Amino acid sequence: MYNLLRSILFLFDPEKVHYFSMDSLKFLCRIKFIRNSIAGIFQPKTSFQPTVFNLKFKNPVGLGAGFDKNAKYLTELEALGFGFVEIGTVTPLPQAGNDKPRLFRLPEDKALINRMGFNNDGTQIIVERLKNWRSKQQTTNNKQRLIIGGNIGKNKVTPNEDAWKDYEICFNALHEYVDYFVVNVSSPNTPGLRELQEKDSLKKILTTLQAENVKKQIQKPILLKIAPDLTWEQIDDVIDLSLEIKLDGLVACNTTIDRNKLNTNNSTLNTIDAGGLSGKPAKDKSTEIVNYIYKKSNGQIPVIGSGGIFTAADAQEKINAGASLIQVWTGFIYEGPAIVKNICKSLSPKK
Repeated sequence: MYNLLRSILFLFDPEKVHYFSMDSLKFLCRIKFIRNSIAGIFQPKTSFQPTVFNLKFKNPVGLGAGFDKNAKYLTELEALGFGFVEIGTVTPLPQAGNDKPRLFRLPEDKALINRMGFNNDGTQIIVERLKNWRSKQQTTNNKQRLIIGGNIGKNKVTPNEDAWKDYEICFNALHEYVDYFVVNVSSPNTPGLRELQEKDSLKKILTTLQAENVKKQIQKPILLKIAPDLTWEQIDDVIDLSLEIKLDGLVACNTTIDRNKLNTNNSTLNTIDAGGLSGKPAKDKSTEIVNYIYKKSNGQIPVIGSGGIFTAADAQEKINAGASLIQVWTGFIYEGPAIVKNICKSLSPKK
C-alpha cells in the first residue's frame, strides 16, 4: 500500500510533499479516535526499552533531526511509534535557509541529498510550541512520554569565533523543554560550520554548555553529532575530547559529501550540485564509525547510530556495532509509517 502511495508522492517536489504529508497526518490526528487508531496500528510492542543518558526510552528507534525542525509534529510522530524525536536544527534567530530547490531524491540509490541550511523558526517560537505540547501531555504510569532531543546550531550570519554564543543561547532557551541536546557542527550546508569540528573549537562550545548545564536544577545530557567525512585522526580527537570532558554521547553520523559508488547518473548529480547525502549509501561508513568509537572508547561513550537504516537488519547492524540507540530519517521516507514497528519486531540489544 505504501509503495503505491510513495510512487505518487515521488512525482512531486520533495519539500512540498514533506509538509503536505505531515500536515495531512496532523489534521487526522486532531480527531482522537483516528489518532488512537493510528497509534494502535503503528506503535510497536517491544521489551527492548533501553535506558541511556539516564533516560528511559520506550523503544530504541528515534527520528533524526531535520525532519521535524520546528517541533510541529510531535503528537503525530509519537502516534507512529517513535521512541524519541530530535527537533531542529534550532538556531537562536529564525532563518529561511538556502534557496529552493534544496531537497532531492535519488530513488536508484534509496537516498536523499539536502542543502536545507538550518531553515527553522528560531528559539522563541519553537520554545512556545514545546511548552504547549508539554502542557497537553498526560503522563501516566502506563504511558511513557516521548523523549525529545534538541539539535542546536548557529545562525548563518554568526562568525565562527562567536559560534559558541549561539549554541549557549539555544541551550538555555530549550533547556526546560527537551530531554537531551545534540550539538550540530557537522552539517555540510552552512558555510564554515564543519570547521567547528576541530578540537579547540569543539572544546570551547561543549565546555561552555557544560558550564551552563551545571547551573540548572536538572542537568540535561549533551551529545555531539559528527560528520562521516572526518579523518580517523579527527575522530580520535573527538573521542579523546569526549572522554576528557565527560561528554554524554555522540551521534554518528550526519550526512556525507561523498558521492562515490552511486547508481544515479553523473548528469543528475551535477544538476543537484552541493548538499549532504543520506540513505543507503551512508550505511556502511556510519556503521564503521559507530564501531570504531565503541571499540576505541571501550564502550564508554554512548552512541546514537544514524545513517542508512531502512530495515530491522540495518538497525541490528548498528546495535551490534555498538550503538545504544538508532535514528532513521531517509529510511522513513522510503519505507513509510510502519518503519518503527517493522524494526522493533526483531530488534534486540547488543549481545
